[in-house]
Amino acid sequence: MEQNKSRVRLFPVLIKATILFALFNFAFIPSQNISLGKLSLYNSVFPGRERFPYGEVRESYNLSLFDIDAMFASHVLAGTKKTSNEYRVLLIGDSSVWGTLLRPEETLTGQLNANGITACGKTVRAYNLGYPTISLTKDLMILEQAMQYQPNMVIWLTTLEAFPQDKQLTSPIVANNAKRVQALITKYQLGLSANDPALVNLSKWDQTFVGQRRTVADFLRLQIYGALWASTGIDQVYPEDYVHAQLDLEPSDEFHHLTSSDHTSLQNALAFDVLAAGMSAASVRTLLVNEPILISTGRNSDIRYNFFYPRWAYDEYRQMLSDRSTAYKWIYLDLWDLVPAQEFTNSAIHLTPKGEAILTNKIVDAVQTTCK
Repeated sequence: MEQNKSRVRLFPVLIKATILFALFNFAFIPSQNISLGKLSLYNSVFPGRERFPYGEVRESYNLSLFDIDAMFASHVLAGTKKTSNEYRVLLIGDSSVWGTLLRPEETLTGQLNANGITACGKTVRAYNLGYPTISLTKDLMILEQAMQYQPNMVIWLTTLEAFPQDKQLTSPIVANNAKRVQALITKYQLGLSANDPALVNLSKWDQTFVGQRRTVADFLRLQIYGALWASTGIDQVYPEDYVHAQLDLEPSDEFHHLTSSDHTSLQNALAFDVLAAGMSAASVRTLLVNEPILISTGRNSDIRYNFFYPRWAYDEYRQMLSDRSTAYKWIYLDLWDLVPAQEFTNSAIHLTPKGEAILTNKIVDAVQTTCK
């Protein structure tokens, strides 16, 4: 008889628990306006990371996530109070800026800081805000967030592969920040569709705790990785061997479904309006850099510079970029052919430490010149 009473009492307990969980699940929706990512153990319990979290290999003590607030909160920039003697430089760009296969001190940012240079009478301190996907819209999104950290200068390194209209919204970090991107489209009157199906618009269910469980899990994993990263300094895997950038190329002059017969279509296929928005987003000196690319001398190199670019498309892009920089009086540096082919690693845009040193020397000169 006593056992039956216990079973009877258990049923209302389960009902109450179910109701409480349901209430909690849907009460989680309003919390979307208060980003969980702003809470962080980095820059307090753990030091801030030198670059944004990115990666899916457990051994790297790192992960990719879509929460921009969490990315910034984990970064050393968020925990560094700007002093009166600091000339703060933010570097924006793709995986070449982030530093694929490079340790933090080997990246452009790391080498700039190691130079101990001054600009405008202050000590230069550079911060790596590169992120390993190629999209101007991704860069603009990060740049908008970064402006709250009081930069004196922005250096935006980019390349033709970041320009095609069909790449602007397909980067996962862009697609999963629909509200941010839609706000940018409205603010800068961009020629992108706020209703593009590539953008992930969350339903009410998606905004519940159950719908956001991956976001919460990623946030917690990032905090846990903080202890492992802080003790090892490892934030990516450094293989002893890797597949080098392709030198023998396909006999194709195609670039994003365009060929050399489509010259007049190339300009319309590139998101120059997004570039213009980024160049106007920062109310400080902004240096635009056409980053170095690998120039192959292998098979079919008379047709293509590398895996990414047929010669006709890249040459026209460079001319268009130069013309716009002159017209809008942008501070522009074209370094496309600066680095020899042997100083690239696994991609036509990823440099060796020596290649980064060559690039650093040019950037140092440009930073110091902008103050004159």
